[in-house]
Amino acid sequence: QVQLVESGGGLVQVGGSLRLSCAASGRTFSTKAMGWFRQAPGKEREFVAGLSWNIGSTAYADFVKGRFTISRDNAKNTVYLQMNSLKPEDTAVYYCAAALSRFGPLGPYDYWGQGTQVTVSS
Repeated sequence: QVQLVESGGGLVQVGGSLRLSCAASGRTFSTKAMGWFRQAPGKEREFVAGLSWNIGSTAYADFVKGRFTISRDNAKNTVYLQMNSLKPEDTAVYYCAAALSRFGPLGPYDYWGQGTQVTVSS
């Protein structure tokens, strides 16, 4: 079991920045990748970014490339999502996820956090 706790969400104006954090606990030694997903009201959950634990390779959804950056702190078992140049369409609940079955930033992901709300106001 891996427990994931997100933090850092909130209300920000268009063009602003936020940094989300996700702290992992439990079987963190089995983690092979971590990622971020989001779900806006009335929409399906979608992949945002992922980071593979072995070589640090990353993947991003096209709609965040150049604006969001995923990174990690191994010592703290924490993954971050730096979000810059935020747009109203970035408004969503952001979820952290951990993959235990195989390496690769695209998962599949096995464990999920509870989510943190990000609201971008215009």
